[in-house]
Amino acid sequence: MRLVKCWFCSSTIYPGHGIQFVRNDAKIFRFCRSKCHKNFKMKRNPRKVKWTKAYRAAHGKDMTQDKTFEFEKKRNRPERYDRNVTEDTLKAIKKIDKIRSSREAEHINKRLKPNKQKVFKSEVKEIDQNINLIKAPGSYQQDSEKMKVSVSTNKSVQNEAMEE
Repeated sequence: MRLVKCWFCSSTIYPGHGIQFVRNDAKIFRFCRSKCHKNFKMKRNPRKVKWTKAYRAAHGKDMTQDKTFEFEKKRNRPERYDRNVTEDTLKAIKKIDKIRSSREAEHINKRLKPNKQKVFKSEVKEIDQNINLIKAPGSYQQDSEKMKVSVSTNKSVQNEAMEE
C-alpha cells in the first residue's frame, strides 16, 4: 500500500482518495481533499495558511528537526524478508513512537512556558488593582488589629468522662 503526502497540507493520502493534478511540464501534484486543491488553484502559499504543516513548521509550532523523523524517510532499496528483523523493527517502531510523543510534549511545554508567566503576571496585576472586589472594605482593619487569644490545654473532668 503506497501512502503519499498532500502537496498543500502534507497530510497522508490513502489509496483511492484525493485528487491528482498534472501540470503541462508533467509535474504531479496530489491533494488529500478539495480544500487543498482549491487553495492550490487560488495560488495560496501553504506557509501562509495557518492550518497547514508548512505554516506550523515555519512558525515554530511543530517540532521539525528531530532524529526520530529520520526513521520515516522513504527507502527505495528492497529488503529480503526476515522474521527476526521484522519483529525487531516493530519493537523499535513502538519505542520510537514513545520517544517522539514525549519530545513533542516537551516541545509544547517549552513553547507555552513564556506565555504562562505572562498570564500569571497579568492576573496578579489585575488582582492587585481590584482587591476591593475580593476583600470586604472592613477586612483591612481587622487584619491589622488581630488579637492573640490564649487557648487552655488542660482538660476538664467533664470532658474526660465524656471521652470514656
